[in-house]
Amino acid sequence: MSHPIPCIIATDAAPRTKPSNYPEPFASRMQGREKKPLGDLFGLKQFGVNLTTLKPGAVSALHHRHSAQDEWIYVLSGEVTLHIGTDSYPMQAGMCAGFRASGEPHHLHNDSSADATIIEVGSRIEGDEVSYATDDLVAVMSPAGQWQFEHKDGRPY
Repeated sequence: MSHPIPCIIATDAAPRTKPSNYPEPFASRMQGREKKPLGDLFGLKQFGVNLTTLKPGAVSALHHRHSAQDEWIYVLSGEVTLHIGTDSYPMQAGMCAGFRASGEPHHLHNDSSADATIIEVGSRIEGDEVSYATDDLVAVMSPAGQWQFEHKDGRPY
């Protein structure tokens, strides 16, 4: 099977056309985050790969955990703070972290004065659910591969 492109310079990839899949008021909290979906360029279906840049003050995601998806991140440049559960850890270029499905909620925050760039890798599993520890939000992966968002009481956004 051939791909449209065999290889690219990752930083040349186009950013996502929609900066955030979250509904409002959560989407606007993702300002300063740019994701380049590298895995999609090659037709990858079993896992996703993003090259993500966080401007100073930006976060990678809402504080979340997946029911079925494992995630892994690697800091390419800059410094970020990893928030996992109620703890936080400084991370710098060359450091990585992994998050098992149904583990502690987590997210990254760039609280430095310079951009930070990370690689994000996550499995893609139908039926995966995402819970958000500090927000009234739940997400479920549809059979079509799209996130469906609801309030914690089941009302749709």
